[in-house]
Amino acid sequence: MKNTNRKLDALNYHAKGRPGKIQVVPTKPTNSQRDLTMAYSPGVAEPCLRIAENVEDVYKYTAKGNLVAVISNGTAVLGLGNIGPEASKPVMEGKGLLFKIYADIDVFDLELNTKSVDEFVTIVKALEPTFGGVNLEDISAPTCFEIERRLKEEMNIPVMHDDQHGTAIISGAALLNACEIQDKKLEDIKLVVNGAGAAAVSCTRIYLSLGVKKENLVMLDINGVLDQRRTDLDEIRQEFATSRTDINSLADAMKGADVFIGLSAGNLVNTEMLQSMAPNPIVFAMANPEPEVAYEIGIASRGDIIMATGRSDFPNQVNNVLGFPYIFRGALDVRATAINEEMKLAAAQAIAELAKKPVPEAVNLAYEAKNLRFGKDYIIPKPMDQRLITEVSIAVAKAAVASGVARKEIADWDAYAEELRSRISSDDKLMRNLSLQAKSTPKRIVFAEADNYKILRAAQIVKDEGIATPILLGNIQKIQQIIHENELDLGTVEMIDPREGSDCSEKYAKFLYNKRQRRGATLYEARKMMRDRNYYGSAMVQFGDADALISGLTKNYVSTIKPALQVIGTEPGVPKLAGMYMMITKKGPLFFGDTTINVNPTAQDLVDITVLTERSVQQLGVSPRVALLSYSNFGSNDGEVPDKTREAVKILHDQHPDMVVDGEMQANFAMNRDLLADNFPFSTLNGKPANTLIFPNLESGNIAYKLLQEVGGAEAVGPILLGLNKPVHVLQLGSSVREIVNMVTIAVVDAQHREQTTTLK
Repeated sequence: MKNTNRKLDALNYHAKGRPGKIQVVPTKPTNSQRDLTMAYSPGVAEPCLRIAENVEDVYKYTAKGNLVAVISNGTAVLGLGNIGPEASKPVMEGKGLLFKIYADIDVFDLELNTKSVDEFVTIVKALEPTFGGVNLEDISAPTCFEIERRLKEEMNIPVMHDDQHGTAIISGAALLNACEIQDKKLEDIKLVVNGAGAAAVSCTRIYLSLGVKKENLVMLDINGVLDQRRTDLDEIRQEFATSRTDINSLADAMKGADVFIGLSAGNLVNTEMLQSMAPNPIVFAMANPEPEVAYEIGIASRGDIIMATGRSDFPNQVNNVLGFPYIFRGALDVRATAINEEMKLAAAQAIAELAKKPVPEAVNLAYEAKNLRFGKDYIIPKPMDQRLITEVSIAVAKAAVASGVARKEIADWDAYAEELRSRISSDDKLMRNLSLQAKSTPKRIVFAEADNYKILRAAQIVKDEGIATPILLGNIQKIQQIIHENELDLGTVEMIDPREGSDCSEKYAKFLYNKRQRRGATLYEARKMMRDRNYYGSAMVQFGDADALISGLTKNYVSTIKPALQVIGTEPGVPKLAGMYMMITKKGPLFFGDTTINVNPTAQDLVDITVLTERSVQQLGVSPRVALLSYSNFGSNDGEVPDKTREAVKILHDQHPDMVVDGEMQANFAMNRDLLADNFPFSTLNGKPANTLIFPNLESGNIAYKLLQEVGGAEAVGPILLGLNKPVHVLQLGSSVREIVNMVTIAVVDAQHREQTTTLK
């Protein structure tokens, strides 16, 4: 059932709302009739005439310079084989999505209904006026070699078959660093390549370019060792045939080898083969989804090994996304006529060098690592490392200039680096990072409303994804019925019905009684309260039987918060709770507080809310820049709201001098860097817009987040409850499954942080 649900999830993901994963969005204003006359007739004639006079002006007046074609004929799609051009389209759309997310490159995906090399080349070549570059994808060998060779010869824009060269570039970077760590020289290593397809051929060629000697190479395909005695080898495979006659199997080839490169099929390498390799071996088992040898087996086989795979759940993932977005970014930005060997080698070198530099804390947080650093478990950067766009793109662009294929010079490389940084889309990067962080150390999450399909579906997702271990509260028979009726698969999962009692019920009740006996609670009433799932779930968290509580889908806010306050209470020194929403916008995440609890906060309340919110934003891996909002700017108006906001800012500046905070100010000044700098140059927020907004009262915060959600298209994650002594998080009434999963992710990260803080104490 688990596989069935995953398949349905994938189908629903692609079909829900607007089908597919990408769309075309206007980049110019279209609000008025004048705008439309500029966009089309008659205004569009002017750029047409300029381009007719000088064809290079197409880069000035159109999107060509940032537009890549992702092209396939569907003959070698992932591990699915020859499934046809239409069936390949979801993959090509996905590739376009990655181009946009990681390098801000626009993509049209083109699926061609032809297997003829001549037809394919003719079609793509005719499209050259439209695109700034061409990414070939999922084309079967050997035709992919010929298609790429001819297109590179006949076109004057960058062309790259990523299935070949992407893996080659990333694994080349990994090989450089692995050899350095293992104290091996490329010119001396004995290299075994298992696989002779497009990727294997390209990988081997780049290894030779990096310094590996051909006489030290042994390649194998499905029929065995490529040697000069074989008569079934085409011209490409003959290039790698060995003259040795004493190697007749993979086991023979592995004896004394320094490096194994796997680009073949799963589970072909055993422990004995690994143990027969030379000291300090390097093993890149890159078959997907099952590598040639499991990571655990490889690491257990010997203590001196460096392992890399194509999988994200182990160290050293060889992932093409480290390369192709930034290679095309650099090539497009200098209007390169090709992606040549110099540019590929520059990319490999840049990726290798980046791994040796100190890792940003945001990357450590995303992978729940205290200090990622160059070594056996970190030979190439992580995909979430935002420095890739500058390091790799600039290296590729410089190589294009140096090798004579650039048609545009970059005069100021520092300014170019800043431009690249500004391109990175940060609208959902934070949630991806938080999800990675949650998966690194999953926590036990108790769901107080488990007799609900949405909750159970979310529970299955977080369990399957390794985000959390669910504990389900409710009527067990009803929970099991919903699971059965909807063909959910939660496997072995803990279920508790608080109404039936448990071994812990009396302990929980006595704890609550002792805490509330002077507030009118009797032991009888405490026992009765523990039959309520929110009280019981809060007690589980309080006693460490769960790490966090999720509730609120079907109950009002007070019904969830009151039990948590009575059982768990607030943090020491925290006078009251606050609620924060994380708004995922196209310009990056924004944090709103207080949006759920404090109706009309005083100046001191605003201080307390700001301190809680600022700390929480930091814990999420974001540097908070806090603006306290009002209808007034720095004393321009008097009144209850400006006065208390102004007073709160004064207290914050006095008591928290290290906090980046200012106010009172209007929202447009907080969000517009130029507007703020031009009018209020003294503001401590000058330089970048605010990302954390503190509202003067509940109504303004609540209205603002709901407007941004509905009109601005932002995704709301929250409310994130701040100030409780242990993690309890409340869902919006009627939250979607996606929103529940997001809140569970936040809850896990919250629990992780609290655990780390407790350990440090």
